[in-house]
Amino acid sequence: MSSDPWGRVDETGTVYVRTADGEQVVGSWQAGSPDEALAYFERKYEGLVVEIGLLEKRVKTTDLSAKDAQAAIDHIREQVDAHHAVGDLDALRVRLDKLVETVEKRREERKQQRAKQSDEARHAKEALVTEAEELAQSDQWRAAGERLRALVDTWKGLPRLDRKSDDELWHRFSHARSAFSKRRKAHFASLDAQREEARRTKERLVGEAEVLSGSTDWGPTAARYRELMAEWKAAGRAQREHEDDLWNRFRGAQDVFFAARSSVFAERDAEQSENLKLKEELAEEAEKLLPIGDLKSARAAFRSLNERWEAIGHVPRDARPKVEGRMHAVERALQEAEETEWRRTNPEARARAEGLTGQLQAAVDKLRGQIEQARTQGNNARADKLEKELAGREALLEQALKGLQEFGG
Repeated sequence: MSSDPWGRVDETGTVYVRTADGEQVVGSWQAGSPDEALAYFERKYEGLVVEIGLLEKRVKTTDLSAKDAQAAIDHIREQVDAHHAVGDLDALRVRLDKLVETVEKRREERKQQRAKQSDEARHAKEALVTEAEELAQSDQWRAAGERLRALVDTWKGLPRLDRKSDDELWHRFSHARSAFSKRRKAHFASLDAQREEARRTKERLVGEAEVLSGSTDWGPTAARYRELMAEWKAAGRAQREHEDDLWNRFRGAQDVFFAARSSVFAERDAEQSENLKLKEELAEEAEKLLPIGDLKSARAAFRSLNERWEAIGHVPRDARPKVEGRMHAVERALQEAEETEWRRTNPEARARAEGLTGQLQAAVDKLRGQIEQARTQGNNARADKLEKELAGREALLEQALKGLQEFGG
């Protein structure tokens, strides 16, 4: 018979292993010596030790799933429980139990991690949905469109939630994108319609501008060109492929007209320069009427000067304001002199001034009498109060008398 601390072989060749529950039969060995039998089953034990060690390492260092880890543990445990090895089988069971605890701990950690990741993914997707719904109302078509495409890429990179939650959030997200696309399509369809309308309007404006380009009715035609330009700006932009061509035609027609007008005006400049000299002489002669003395003779003289002025004709446009301003200054002086004379001789105004002066004089006389009476009666307080009122009335009377003097009264 042969034995070691964990097993023995009896006379019949039966191999036993020692456990906490007593000896357990390992197997029968008839092929060799008892020592060879123990060595064989000890190697079986070492194999289990190595297998458990490798599994412990996999559980700790790899992403082995809890299900696969538990299956591997169960497989080894079956071999240990079968007692087909000689060694400290109880120690192996303890290691397997600890390994189960580790797997369960890892399972719980992964469960919590998945729950955390799911919660983070939910918040992230809800944030994407909220932003997409806000962008759906935007009129910044390019920026909002690019941002929505970026949100889709972000969505694809997030973990899936439970089917119901994921589908609900995706439905909102997709609806927001569809709403934005629908609004953008409607906007550009409207824009296309506006640009087509602008093209038709500008075609009409170009046609009229080209007809007017040969006109010699300089003033009205130039004014009409200004109106056409205002209508052009108000029409908005046509399609890009039409806009430049239409503008070149429109501008070209104007250039033809204004070039012809400039040529004619250049011929007039010589004549108008001479007219300017004549009008400057008349303006100087008119200025000698100032200051106005004899209104009647000044008026007659200015009328004669003005008739000669009108007969001269046009002057250069840039010189017109200055020379006309000199004549207008003399004309305003005459008008002011006429208004002063009219006010001075207006019988109705004189009558109103005389009436006001009479009323104020009567009020002053009455107050003086009341003051004298109050003093006589010893009522000095009333007298003082009336004297203050008298001062105000006397000031008004003085102003009224000055106004009456303007009428020669």
